[in-house]
Amino acid sequence: MSIELVIFDCDGVLVDSEPIANRMLAKHLSAIGLPTSYEESLLRYRGRSLDSCIELIEAELGEPLAETFLADMQAETFAEFRLHLLAVDGVKEVLEQLTLPVCVASSGDHDKITLTLGLTGLLSFFSGNIFSASEVRYGKPRPDLFLHASHKMGVAPENCVVIEDSPVGVEAAVRAGMKVFGYAANSDSQLLIEQGAQTFSRMSELITMLDDIK
Repeated sequence: MSIELVIFDCDGVLVDSEPIANRMLAKHLSAIGLPTSYEESLLRYRGRSLDSCIELIEAELGEPLAETFLADMQAETFAEFRLHLLAVDGVKEVLEQLTLPVCVASSGDHDKITLTLGLTGLLSFFSGNIFSASEVRYGKPRPDLFLHASHKMGVAPENCVVIEDSPVGVEAAVRAGMKVFGYAANSDSQLLIEQGAQTFSRMSELITMLDDIK
């Protein structure tokens, strides 16, 4: 196996946004009559595209979300990002050491990805090589986003390694025919392994793991 591209998920892998985003989602869902804890939000929605989350929410709610729901939640979430968001510990040092081409393939939309990477000083590492689930028909756990990213980067799927932190993201990468490293510092390692990832818990381990399969 020859690795020619490293594909990073964004939320939970590059930026520590999952705690903020899922607290906000749980808060806003509870406010509209769908009681949701932070832990439940992580379990149900982590790693999924916005469209996929909306589909799940509306099915459980039994009716469409109010037109203002997403805008209101996003405004509050982005405000919290501006106050509290940090890069994942050690990821900047990893990006500085990597010699392989890199890109981002995230379930978030471009506004969110650009904001979070910009706030954490990571945007410049990706030189416009940023791909969103908004660009494909189906988000994770379907393989479409990762296949789209590899195609745009001109690299065959079997020559890509994906760095993910969610079971749905790992599933998507495996279905795309890519090797997956599951970042398990704040995720259930066993769930990532069950979906087909090789796990690690410290970002500093990633360079060695990549060197071992070059």
